[in-house]
Amino acid sequence: MQRKLKTLALLLPGVLLLSMQAVNAQSSSPPPATATRPAETMPGQTSVPNDGPPATRTQTTGQTNPDPTVKEMNEDAKRKIEREGK
Repeated sequence: MQRKLKTLALLLPGVLLLSMQAVNAQSSSPPPATATRPAETMPGQTSVPNDGPPATRTQTTGQTNPDPTVKEMNEDAKRKIEREGK
C-alpha cells in the first residue's frame, strides 16, 4: 500500500504540470507577425575591395622542384600502378 502511495505522490506533480502546459498552450495567443521583410532594392557593396594585384597565369603556388630522389620514387610508384593497378 505504501509503495502505491509513493508512486502516486511522485506521479501526481508530473501529471499536473503536463495538464497545465496543455491548458496554457491552448489559451495562449499566437505571436505577433512582426517579421522584417527584405528590402526592395539591395544595398550597395559593403565589403572592402582587395588591394592586391590580380592573379596571373604564370604565378606560382610556392611549390619548389622536388629532390631528384623523391621524383624518381614518384615515377616508380606511377609505373607500378600502371602495371599492377591499385
